[in-house]
This record gives sequence, structure tokens and C-alpha cells, in this order.
Amino acid sequence: MKNARPVLGLTMGDPAGIGPEICLRALREAAVRKMCVPVLFGDAEVLLRVARAAKIPMADCRVASISELKEISRITEPFVVDCAAIVAAKVVPGKVSAACGRAGYIYIEKAIQAALVGKIDGVVTAPIHKESLNLSGVKFPGHTEIFTALTKAPRSCMMLYSDKITVSMATTHIGYRDVPGKLSVERVLNVIELTAQAMTQLLRREPRIGVCGLNPHAGEHGLFGNREEEKFVAPAVKRAQKKGFRVTGPLVPDAVFTTGQRKKFDAIVCLYHDQGHIPFKMLAFDTGVNITLGLPIIRTSVDHGTAFDIAWQGKAEATSLFSAIKVAAGLAVGKNLTAENAENTKRNSR
Repeated sequence: MKNARPVLGLTMGDPAGIGPEICLRALREAAVRKMCVPVLFGDAEVLLRVARAAKIPMADCRVASISELKEISRITEPFVVDCAAIVAAKVVPGKVSAACGRAGYIYIEKAIQAALVGKIDGVVTAPIHKESLNLSGVKFPGHTEIFTALTKAPRSCMMLYSDKITVSMATTHIGYRDVPGKLSVERVLNVIELTAQAMTQLLRREPRIGVCGLNPHAGEHGLFGNREEEKFVAPAVKRAQKKGFRVTGPLVPDAVFTTGQRKKFDAIVCLYHDQGHIPFKMLAFDTGVNITLGLPIIRTSVDHGTAFDIAWQGKAEATSLFSAIKVAAGLAVGKNLTAENAENTKRNSR
């Protein structure tokens, strides 16, 4: 790392959502500046509009262009990277817009580029709007897929982390009917391994991992579903156990999230989006952090959406963003142990 504090790139998210507001709060927050040097990738004119509308004073930091960022060899103070991705006067808060979708993508793209060349130590993302993203011609369904593609990561997965519950997903932004076709022993095993590696880094000890079944009652020995548990989950669990991971499954999905069962595990691998997101948001909506595992760079995010209904009104809570920054800063301190590097270290030691 270049500094005692890691340099973290914040992406502003969809300009029409609450992303600009929570990023403004982060730039002003003393606790954030104490744990990292925040560098915001966004649009300066949009931030000015939001600051006036939401009655949030602008943070005391300079504005730089993308070209200026390229010339900076050592970042020591917070600043805004003005990506000039959208005409601020045309942004309508709370409205789905192709222009806003494209702008949100550009902020992510520029931050990833900066992280890949070592300008920043990690990326923390504010929410984008998937419909706006799609309208703009960007066909990625979400952040996880964008980061995986732009960093050329051979494998990745989404993990939602909190001190109350942690879940990771084998599949994310696809319809339920498509989930079984996306499952394989290798995919479930990859998610188990990535989750275990990340939790080892976060907890500084060997974690206990649970793996959900796909069907009600975990299939009830073939009574429900098409034996996905026997085909994909159980073999992946056995292979993970042989590699030395503390993993149990397939588990009954509705029972594993009860208080008594949940506390037996440090993280639970889920097979589709809502299997993990529903219990997680019930328990940790305000403080949860979304982490993309398996990337060559650090990426964390809020675990909520753009909240168009309250955009630019000064009502948005920045708690989840602050939590995401804290986790990213912690990961940056142990940067040599990111998920894929940890896997390589493990393989080399065998």
C-alpha cells in the first residue's frame, strides 16, 4: 500500500438514485477519512445539485479529471474524480434513464481501471439501477458480473457479510427456472472455497461453512425436485471436506436460517439469489456489506438499491456504505490475502 490508510475508490452509483447523497456523506464523515483516503468516481456537477437539493454541504476536497488521476502517483488526500459522464441538468431524481445507467457504468469502469493499475487499493460501490443499466445498452445484470468481466476473474461469487449473518450465492441475477441449469459440482465447490477463504481472512480463523439444498426439505431424498442435492451439492461438499474445509450440507434451506441453526455456521452458501438475500436483509439490511469474491482487486458495496422514492431528499441512510468502506479498508490492510491469492497460496503449500 502507498499510505498508512488505504486509498479506496467510491463509485457514485446511478445519478438519479441515493448514491450521490450517501457518497457526499461518506466524503464528509470523519470516521471514513480516518480509516481510508476516499476517492469518489462520479460527476462533480451532479454532486453539487444533490448537495443543494438534499441540504448536505459539499466536502472540503478538490475535484480532478480522469486525465489528472493518471498523472497522480501518490494519493494522500480525498478528492472527486469528475468522470463527466452525464449532463447534470438532465438528471431527474428517481427516474429510470439510459443516460444515468450509462453514467453509473462509467464510474465503475474508471474505478476498476484505477484499481487494476494500483492507483487505488479497492473499490466501494454505491447502488446502480439494473433497468437503467440495461436501457443504456450495458447488458450486465449487476455489479458482480461487471467486476468479474472487467477484471477477467476466472471465478467469482457474491457474498453478503455482516456480524449477524453471512451468505454467498452460487447463482445471482437469473430467473428461478434457470437456476438448476446453472448449478454444477464445480460451481458449488468454487463458491464454498471462495467463501471459506474470505471468511478466514475476515475472521482470522478457520470458518464453519453450511451449504443449502435447492429444494424444500433439501429434496427429501429425491421426493422434491430433480435430485439437485445429490447431483451437485453433496459431491461438492465432499470434495471441499477432502480439501480440509469445515463444511456441512446439503442443509434444509428454511431451517438453516433459524437462530439456533444459523449460529452453527460462520457463512452459509445459498444456491440462488433470494435464498440468501431474504434472510440477510431481514437481519442486516442497514449494516450488511456486499463483497465480490475471487477478483484480483477488492470490491465491496452497499447491500441496498437506488431507493428512487427518496432520492435527493436528504433522507438516505449511509450506514451500509460506511460498513462497506470499513470492510474494504480492513481487506486492503491484508491485501495479499485476497480470495484468489489465498487459493494460490493454499495450492502452492500442498
